[in-house]
Amino acid sequence: MKPIKVLITGAAGRVGMPLVYRVSAGDLFGLQQPVELQLLEIESMLPNLEGEVMELRDCAFPLLKDVTITSDLETAFGDIDVAFMVGASPRKKGMERKDLLEANGKIFPAQGKALNDFADKDVKVIMVGNPANTNALIVSKNAPDISPKQITSMSRLDHNRALSMLAQKTNAYVSDIKRVAIWGNHSPTQYPDLSHAIVHGKRALDLVGDDWYRDTFITGVQNRGTEILKHLGVSSSISAAICTIKHFKSWHYGTNNGDWVSKGVYSMDNPYGIDEELFFSFPVICDEFGISIVENLKIDDFSMQMIKATEKELIAERDVVKHLL
Repeated sequence: MKPIKVLITGAAGRVGMPLVYRVSAGDLFGLQQPVELQLLEIESMLPNLEGEVMELRDCAFPLLKDVTITSDLETAFGDIDVAFMVGASPRKKGMERKDLLEANGKIFPAQGKALNDFADKDVKVIMVGNPANTNALIVSKNAPDISPKQITSMSRLDHNRALSMLAQKTNAYVSDIKRVAIWGNHSPTQYPDLSHAIVHGKRALDLVGDDWYRDTFITGVQNRGTEILKHLGVSSSISAAICTIKHFKSWHYGTNNGDWVSKGVYSMDNPYGIDEELFFSFPVICDEFGISIVENLKIDDFSMQMIKATEKELIAERDVVKHLL
């Protein structure tokens, strides 16, 4: 079987390295499909990455056909089938979002051009590095030959945080919950929406009440990354890597059982009146035809207010990086 070529940028980082091991072990495509890894790092991190790859090879994963480590964009992006764009300057204590935009925005025009010029034209791209939504927009605008539908930004970590918090509150398993949604930006303005969610077939809001939903749940999901940063001194890593895998698998294999997931997708032709040149998280269904935004959801006034607030932030971010688009 022909190996699938997987690019991981920032491969020596705290998210990149656990992702490298999970892909090598078969977590991405199952236990029959071989993979080749193309690992991109900045020049100064290549010695660290070489040591990590020695350990990786010592695991003797039967599906790992080959590993290339490089700081060269043409080598890294050459003929790839899947791109996990993880490499970005991580948020540090005291760092404002505009600082992230300035630090990371410079990385992605060149990577978008490399994606356009060297990757397989059917490549699937997952933007993980923050600010993920706006970074995805930069990549897309610099890769005109790649359909924006082939590029997504990750809101699965937020989605899973919402699932976990609701499961704890209702004494349920995560598998008992359906139709949670994350709208908008991967930031504290995101809207974790339970207005359509069900737990054991019952309406979630009837089980938890509006006060807990508005005063505890929403802010808890929105600020979870900040809380982890406060306790650990660094951003989420293992959970981010696991959710990156889950994000891709739901896209590649599809959603089922009447449920949906949350993904940042290009907002063109969306049914909810969101500005049409953003990467915006919506509830989506994935099947053999691709990713489809869930339609005909009733959006109450409170939800629309929350959705518009996160849209406003993404428009402002786009304005900051417009010279890179």
